[in-house]
Amino acid sequence: MKTRMVITIHIVWSEHAALESRKGWMKAVKYRLAMPLLMRLSYPWAGQVVAVSHGVARALASVSRLPLERIHVVYNPIVTPDLQEKMLAPVNHEWLDTDPIPVILGVGKLSREKDFGTLIRAFALVRPHRSARLIILGEGPERPLLEALVHELGIAQDVALPGFVANPYAWMKRASLFVLSSLFEGLSTVLVEAMAVGTPVVSTDCPGGVREILAEGAYGMIVPRRDAAALAEAIRATLDRPPDAAALQAHAAMFSLHTNVTRYLEILGLAHRNDSGDE
Repeated sequence: MKTRMVITIHIVWSEHAALESRKGWMKAVKYRLAMPLLMRLSYPWAGQVVAVSHGVARALASVSRLPLERIHVVYNPIVTPDLQEKMLAPVNHEWLDTDPIPVILGVGKLSREKDFGTLIRAFALVRPHRSARLIILGEGPERPLLEALVHELGIAQDVALPGFVANPYAWMKRASLFVLSSLFEGLSTVLVEAMAVGTPVVSTDCPGGVREILAEGAYGMIVPRRDAAALAEAIRATLDRPPDAAALQAHAAMFSLHTNVTRYLEILGLAHRNDSGDE
């Protein structure tokens, strides 16, 4: 008896960046024109379309012309058991080991879109009013410009750029404040990670998922992009009145591995069901 094997392919398309905000960085006209057209032709063929935040979903719907209700929002599974273990590792930096002076932390590629220049200028405005230090973890093409800015502002003794580190979670855990200064993000992994270890956060109002992560400012102050004065004020206010660490960690649980893997299984129709048919 001959049998026929039928293989069904179910395509799930996942978008991780805020497309509308990303256009400004697409200098090639060919790419700016071709990508929306390709998306409009290809995305309707996907079995499911997923975006990592509601902001990304709205941008994707606008560019691809998909109905917004066709796009599922599933957050990245950022908070993992591995993160919880790594945040307890030791950090070999004198400012975080024994020094009582508050440390402000930034993490990311030293590139234009992360806008660490605004963070450095904001720190220079904070420094005359209170003791604090700034550490920026990461490596990238903007390093020479950022180092020059630090020296120009006369704050080199209180700013460190150690480069890339394999375990930033331990640094986040020991920092007094985490600052996201980006011009745009999809769903900011580092912002969630900082909250997950219980560190207060401040963020620029970059397109993507920042407002969702911070619940419109309920879990961290949100300021305009490229506004060093507003960022400095938010930094001072948060250092003076830090939020409850347990509340931040509880809120970050919505980005846990278990929660969001379960959402993907539901979208694929693979979620576990009991004998009664209920999930």
